[in-house]
Amino acid sequence: MIAERKDLARELVKASYLKGDFVLRSGRRSNRYFDKFLFETDPLLLKRLGVQLATLVPKETQRLAAPELGAVLLGGAVSMETGLPLLIVRKEPKGYGTAKQLEGRAEQGDRVTVIEDVVTTGGDSLRSAQVLREAGLDVIGLVVVLDRGEGGEENIRAAGIPYSPLFRIQDLELD
Repeated sequence: MIAERKDLARELVKASYLKGDFVLRSGRRSNRYFDKFLFETDPLLLKRLGVQLATLVPKETQRLAAPELGAVLLGGAVSMETGLPLLIVRKEPKGYGTAKQLEGRAEQGDRVTVIEDVVTTGGDSLRSAQVLREAGLDVIGLVVVLDRGEGGEENIRAAGIPYSPLFRIQDLELD
């Protein structure tokens, strides 16, 4: 890991690593947790993460996509760095206005990279990829801040999505 990423890793741990008894979105219990809102709502840390994640976005990407709710701020930071438009993938279509599940403009066949914050089993990332594919978009990658090392990478790769984590939990200096 280059020096800049090591510094960023330390900052990420300091800002958002919590120890205790947590129930993860997957239903699993864990004695450690990375609170994505602690790093996504810190403007300077969010900007630094956006800069680093932008380097992992495949060159052929035409659009970025971020699952609601947590990854939207992160997706915006990467969009600002790359100049690529951002799509928001809702968990459910909204029941008012345009009532869309996929917010933003895209053309059939557009090549999309999904931006994610923390991956455990990969469920939300895979759900987002499915929504994008059903809309006729080509999901060419998933870029993530942190892989918790709990099967997400294997599940995402099994779905045929190239996967690029900025950090893997085993690479971080945790106590």
